Amino acid sequence: MNWGIPDFLQKKLLFVTGKGGVGKSTVAIALGIRAALEGRRTIVCEVASSENASRIFHQAAVGFKEVELANDLWAISIDPEDAMKEYVLLQLKVRAMRDLLFRSRVFTYFAAATPGLNELVTIGKIWELAQLDRKVKHGRKYDLVIVDAPATGHGISFLQTPRTFARIARVGPVHSQAEQLEAMVTDPAQTGSIVVSLPEEMPVNETARLEHELVDDIGMTVDRVIMNALYPDRFPADATRAIDRLAASDDPEVRAGGRAALSQARRVAAQTEQFERLKKMVSAPISTLPFVFRPEIDLHAARQLAEVVE
Repeated sequence: MNWGIPDFLQKKLLFVTGKGGVGKSTVAIALGIRAALEGRRTIVCEVASSENASRIFHQAAVGFKEVELANDLWAISIDPEDAMKEYVLLQLKVRAMRDLLFRSRVFTYFAAATPGLNELVTIGKIWELAQLDRKVKHGRKYDLVIVDAPATGHGISFLQTPRTFARIARVGPVHSQAEQLEAMVTDPAQTGSIVVSLPEEMPVNETARLEHELVDDIGMTVDRVIMNALYPDRFPADATRAIDRLAASDDPEVRAGGRAALSQARRVAAQTEQFERLKKMVSAPISTLPFVFRPEIDLHAARQLAEVVE
């Protein structure tokens, strides 16, 4: 089946972020599935060691390796220490020098004591994955790199890291490489972002603030806001009185059904109110995803979400 690929999945690099608990990891994986179904060679990068991809696809822990999950779909979990070692290996060609550096306490202390260094090498690895001419031996070429980015506050500081290092290191290779990373993050032709929200007051407020910070503070493009976990609206507007009568019935089974229907109708009304608030508070176009009535998101549910992404 071909649904037509959303415009934001035609970019080279896509960061998925949002307030903690809104389902951004699930959305990142669903977007990866959708892109792969559309024939784009896609890798989903997890940066918080959450290993959601391995859980959903019933794989062993992915770790710092490019693991194939399905046709045209891969995953990697980027550990900063592994990313740092890979970076050093690419920079130093003499093996003895590399081994000596890794064993050095000074290097270990420097890496641990430099604020933002972990974030910088992580973004550097993401950049490397997005290159057509990759430096890593046997590195695959991907059409799309989807990043399951850190949640809100940490996510902003994470994406600001290249600019911060470019300003601190005014000359030299760190400066030039940080500038290169910043140029990639802020290039709307290559890179976009998705902000995931929930139909609740605090996530909606956080989404509006996050969009502002991504656009104005970092210079990124917010391609889409996705409101996740919307309940289905099962009842017409004129059914409220009938539902109220069922909820007040003397028959316990009818009353239970009526109360369940009343609870859902109220939930839908509250979510609709928050959805209308979100439309007024953000500039990016909004897509929606339905609530998944399952104990946890499995592969079947993730694929269902992938198919309904607008």
